[in-house]
Amino acid sequence: MYVQGVSIRKVTEVMHQLCGLEVTSTEVSRAAVLLDEQLAAWRRRPVGETPYLILDARYEKVRHGGVVVSCALLIAVGVGADGRRSILGVSVSLSEAEVHWREFLTCLQERGLYGVQLITSDDHAGLTAAREARLPGVRWQRCQFHLQQHAQAYVPRLSMRPEVAAELRAIFDSPDRVEAERRLRLAVQKYEPSAPELAGWMEENVPDGLTVLALPAAHRKRLRTTNLLERLNKEVKRRTRVATLFPNEASLLRLASAVLMETSEEWETQGIYLTM
Repeated sequence: MYVQGVSIRKVTEVMHQLCGLEVTSTEVSRAAVLLDEQLAAWRRRPVGETPYLILDARYEKVRHGGVVVSCALLIAVGVGADGRRSILGVSVSLSEAEVHWREFLTCLQERGLYGVQLITSDDHAGLTAAREARLPGVRWQRCQFHLQQHAQAYVPRLSMRPEVAAELRAIFDSPDRVEAERRLRLAVQKYEPSAPELAGWMEENVPDGLTVLALPAAHRKRLRTTNLLERLNKEVKRRTRVATLFPNEASLLRLASAVLMETSEEWETQGIYLTM
């Protein structure tokens, strides 16, 4: 019940109603701690060849040093050489600073991660520096969904937003990189007179979202955004929102690991995610 997102208080109520047992919150917490060994083993399991890597983070409230802070939950999803997806790792850090992402990627490599051909993520300064340090030369695909969102901040009028969104979709849906760059040039020229900040932003940032066009057409849709991780984050949030505040980083890592291990095992027993 705890792993499924039921609060400790409600666990004690359910146990009393179903079984007539008086279970204290301390006993529930102690039972949860027994998960730690199994969860730690899952987080340390070997990782092999992983052509595609998707990285993202979400934040949860944690009590740290007597104050409440937002801690980053770093998550890595991979698509292996066999075309199956799995959750490679999870870590709790005080922020998305480079040092934390670098430690996270280092841990994955120490567990045997190799053969990465593409990394999909949003544009975080800490993550960018860490991946360039730990996985130099690996192509980077900036999440197209987040690019669409960021673009709206540079649109000078609300009435222009649907038009700009359609322009970006047309660029991203191009059959190849050459055509995408041609459409991007036309869009930049179009908006330079009426929305110069938007034109400059598009010219500088949109090319980072076109890397996926070098992949086989069948792979592009699932690797051009971090949507796979966004859906996973929603499932994590569904379980963690019951707690609202975690007493320490270890308790957050315990619950998140349990949810992610369960999901990863389901993925690994399902069919092929991508035909390699």
